[in-house]
Amino acid sequence: MGNTALLVTTIEGVEECAAELARQLHLMIDVAAGRKAALTLLGRREYAVVIVDRAVTESDPDGAELLWKHAGLAVPLEVNFAISGAARLVREVRAALARREQEQLLATQAAVAAVDSELKDAVTGFLLQSQLALAEKDIPPGLEAKLKQMAELAGALRQRLEAPDGTGRA
Repeated sequence: MGNTALLVTTIEGVEECAAELARQLHLMIDVAAGRKAALTLLGRREYAVVIVDRAVTESDPDGAELLWKHAGLAVPLEVNFAISGAARLVREVRAALARREQEQLLATQAAVAAVDSELKDAVTGFLLQSQLALAEKDIPPGLEAKLKQMAELAGALRQRLEAPDGTGRA
């Protein structure tokens, strides 16, 4: 998905523009001559970016909505090919892909933080419960040894989770 773009336009001669995009952005470019061809291609592979000519979206707004819906995780980009040269298109696609990369990085960081928090909460609860169980009177000796081992394991895991690099070493 990372290196493929879909270019949707009815303008003839777009191949030169597609070749320039491919060369400068190191992308594979699929060209679709309209909504139906684009939907077929979207059903076959994932794209990093879907670039649709404004003439296509204005002539068929419902079809354009269908394209965006089927674009999946691709960055949707609407461009007026009648007035945009290859250099401008390269800049716009580069900027859109950079935004996408930044959004993915932020989403990954948020997911890691959420999982880290949930894991730390669970380990804290596990440690607390094992310590409370050890505080009970009349614990059978075999069970007491197992509870101590569980408390030690939970404590060690908590230390590893609290360390900045996750190794247990500060």
